[in-house]
Amino acid sequence: MKLGAFSVSLSVKNIKASKQFYENLGFTVFAGGLEMNYLIMKNGNSLIGLFQGMFPNNILTFNPGWDENANLLESFDDIRVIQSQLKKNGLKLENEIEEGTSGPASFVVIDPDGNAVLFDQHI
Repeated sequence: MKLGAFSVSLSVKNIKASKQFYENLGFTVFAGGLEMNYLIMKNGNSLIGLFQGMFPNNILTFNPGWDENANLLESFDDIRVIQSQLKKNGLKLENEIEEGTSGPASFVVIDPDGNAVLFDQHI
């Protein structure tokens, strides 16, 4: 499966403090804004999302169709293909994309330790 760009979405208590911390690790703001309570930060191919007040726990995120610079990939597995394969593999989905649809969509699976894994296709 081609899962696309990978990032860790962190649920932070103080986005300004978290921004400063990750800037000290060499990350720079790639997208979002403090006024929106979220930042996507980048260091080389590494992506970290900082989200204040948007969700209770950290999330592992895959973006089918995008590379780490949010550029459209020439070849990728549509999120519905990924969903179908995960279901065939016996994974329980927290929510499902309606079959026969196209375009942007998302779904979540929970790993054995309770971590949410978000598959979020923007195209």
